[in-house]
Amino acid sequence: KMVFFFTLHSDPTLLCYVGRDKYENEDLIRWGWPEDVWFHVDNHSSAHIYIRLRKGQTLNELPDDVIEEAAQLTKANSIAGNKLPNIRVVYTLWGNLKKTAGMDVGQVGFHNSKEVRHVLVAKRKNDVINRLEKTREERSPDFQAEREQRDREEIHENKMQTLQAREEEKARIEEAKALAKLRSYDSLQDTNLMTTNTDNQNLEDDFM
Repeated sequence: KMVFFFTLHSDPTLLCYVGRDKYENEDLIRWGWPEDVWFHVDNHSSAHIYIRLRKGQTLNELPDDVIEEAAQLTKANSIAGNKLPNIRVVYTLWGNLKKTAGMDVGQVGFHNSKEVRHVLVAKRKNDVINRLEKTREERSPDFQAEREQRDREEIHENKMQTLQAREEEKARIEEAKALAKLRSYDSLQDTNLMTTNTDNQNLEDDFM
């Protein structure tokens, strides 16, 4: 199956991709990543545009120029939306997409409508679209394999972080024990608890 990839002028390091038709969209819905942001023209048929955030990056951190560029690409890939002025493009994280058995191929809903954002696109910007089209690449990725690999890496990373946290906690406990022992030793050296020379003299007098 073919998927189109684009290079964003606003941030070339972010992955941007779109399914060629509703059947590809179905695969993208199924095998998307938690880091993916989904874009679609509101109330009109359109392509499903995805922007993949960096690990740990939040939706609030997605720059406005990236959102605008993705929204322009979404509008351009909608037969109706491309012709209309002042259309709304909705976007949300992939994890908020909801697919139920009764939906058509490529159709989605939302788990939480409050997590859906929108941006108004007043008109098509040909310079933005032309620049994006020059970067278009057709690929046939195995999204299932890529998602499964991503999950394996995340599980491994979480395990390593857990092990590191345990080692750090163990080291902290050992350090606390060592410090407590040192303090206990210091108390034995307290001059108030040690025998003085005067006390020794008194002891000697008893034997004279």
